[in-house]
Amino acid sequence: MRPLHNHAWDLDYHEAVRLQHDLAREIRLRRLPLKSIRRVAGADIAVSKRTGKASGAVVVLEFPSLEPVEERAASITLSFPYIPGLLSFREIPVLLECFREIQSPFDVLLCDGQGIAHPRRFGLASHLGWLLGKPTIGCAKSLLVGEFAELGPGRGDFSPLRHAGKRVGSVLRTQDGVKPLFVSPGQLVDHDSARRIVLACATRYRIPEPTRRADFLAGVEKRRIEALV
Repeated sequence: MRPLHNHAWDLDYHEAVRLQHDLAREIRLRRLPLKSIRRVAGADIAVSKRTGKASGAVVVLEFPSLEPVEERAASITLSFPYIPGLLSFREIPVLLECFREIQSPFDVLLCDGQGIAHPRRFGLASHLGWLLGKPTIGCAKSLLVGEFAELGPGRGDFSPLRHAGKRVGSVLRTQDGVKPLFVSPGQLVDHDSARRIVLACATRYRIPEPTRRADFLAGVEKRRIEALV
């Protein structure tokens, strides 16, 4: 698939921040019912300090069975420094290489990162959603911004995540007794839809199956590249 939008990638810190502010205005949240979803995708990357390369992976799964349909991996040399809040500029180029090879259509994309739960409301999932023109959800393992109330111990328990007086996501427990995930809409998905989709994809593990599989595949690709050095 080809990105719907694009922009320059050789940006400095101030240019990247300004672009985030500008593109955040184009993020739209809307309901995405589970019954409308036929396929889900997941994306993740692994970085090799030894080679200076990022290895990315994208997987497409049937929904709700979560059976694999297609997977792609790629590696490129990193060109953007590690800067908290700007990780999408570092990680997305290799993911776009993967998406260009993906032939199977999908209805929603889960990303290991933030959506609008971001200082400028434009994390990795929002950035990818804008580029691809697809519904996206950020599903992060750690908190970037916001506050939340204590949530219950059971699968499906959640607490709204708020930042600067606005809701930016949900803190969701995907399995009984495990640490919660930080789920935020990226693009074209609302809070309730994002939470329900992530929970439906986390059938066995804390991490939803699309991003879990993408994480595994990115690790395989990283080790393949390192073995060539």
